[in-house]
Amino acid sequence: MGKTVSGFSKLSKKEKMDWLAANFFKNEQEGIATLEQYFNKNSKLQQLHDEFIENTISNFYVPYAIAPNFIINGKTYAIPMAIEESSVVAAASLVAKFWSKRGGFQAKVIGTTKVGQVHFMYSGDFENLSTYFESNKLKLIAATDAITQNMKKRGGGIIDIELKDKSTELEHYYQLHVTFETADSMGANFINSCLEAIAKAFETEGIEVVMSILSNYVPECLVRAEVSCAIEDFFEENASHYAQKFVQAVAIANAEPYRAVTHNKGIMNGIDAVVLATGNDFRAVAAGAHAYASKSGKYKSLTQAKIENGKFHFWIEIPLSLGTVGGLTKLHPLAKLSLEILQQPNAKELMEIIAVAGLAQNFAALKALTTTGIQQGHMKMHLMNILNQLEANVHEKKQIVKLFTGQTVTHNAVAKELHDLRTK
Repeated sequence: MGKTVSGFSKLSKKEKMDWLAANFFKNEQEGIATLEQYFNKNSKLQQLHDEFIENTISNFYVPYAIAPNFIINGKTYAIPMAIEESSVVAAASLVAKFWSKRGGFQAKVIGTTKVGQVHFMYSGDFENLSTYFESNKLKLIAATDAITQNMKKRGGGIIDIELKDKSTELEHYYQLHVTFETADSMGANFINSCLEAIAKAFETEGIEVVMSILSNYVPECLVRAEVSCAIEDFFEENASHYAQKFVQAVAIANAEPYRAVTHNKGIMNGIDAVVLATGNDFRAVAAGAHAYASKSGKYKSLTQAKIENGKFHFWIEIPLSLGTVGGLTKLHPLAKLSLEILQQPNAKELMEIIAVAGLAQNFAALKALTTTGIQQGHMKMHLMNILNQLEANVHEKKQIVKLFTGQTVTHNAVAKELHDLRTK
């Protein structure tokens, strides 16, 4: 059984590792060796990683890959993706090539408004509260002048402040609903600093501020990406049949939440991989996207599809709060390189690129599901994972992959064939 520890954060990295090994590792030397294996030999870079978060003892690597051949608004992109899941990058790459021959992807930012709120309790008369708010609204905005000065130079700042009565949802609960434009930054620290200044200026007798915090639900920070083609260009054979099945698959995701969750998870495979690769907050993006999928009161698909006048149409509308300056975008070397690979996009362009990645991933999944089935592509990578677990060499991998072509892949079956091969 492990032991508690006092002052862990004050220990050196070696001391942290030694304590961890002594209390939790079966093989202390092996465990420490594993941690040390993932240290970066560049001490300056390792120090940078160590300072991102607290109590670091090593680095956790995720594969970093490229999906080439994306045509977005007539411009060619190679999209960097950081993800551990098999088949995602291959699927994105295949879809990029597919649509590059059919006019590519079109994308457009619909809005970039972000939200923050001051949550407070008030038990007095609402008319008095409303009068107090209206008479002090300009002062509330002015209270942020020192914070918003640089943001205003970049075209951002506070858009508006509204007083909202939420007392029907929770007794005595009200909020200041503040909207922001943050230009090319994601803006979390900026928004939270503004909110705290506003809360301080607003709080008075009878008003108890509970908290001031940005919202990761940004339904007005919205982007649309789409593709379309003539039905006969959709599939090699029986194109109309498969196009109809595709549209029906999207309709099912709109009708059935159990399916919609998995459907949207596939979209986030593409989106989160690029969000992570560019140093943005994939957890915030995912939370906002799933909330948007529930905006009707029922959890639904983030993508839509239709057949109209002999053409197949497929699109996504999704909120994406992203930045290309600030945070890790310039600190993390690979995040910085990712933005260079993407040709230094501004925040709006990055929204378009990432929405396209999500749409592409969903297209790949639905096309597979409505034709060959999802497992055909997954099993190729699953087989390789099993072979790596069994420590197969290059020759053995080649033989086993050939043997399992078109066959069902299970761990036991692979282990047996590998054993037989080694015995021979």
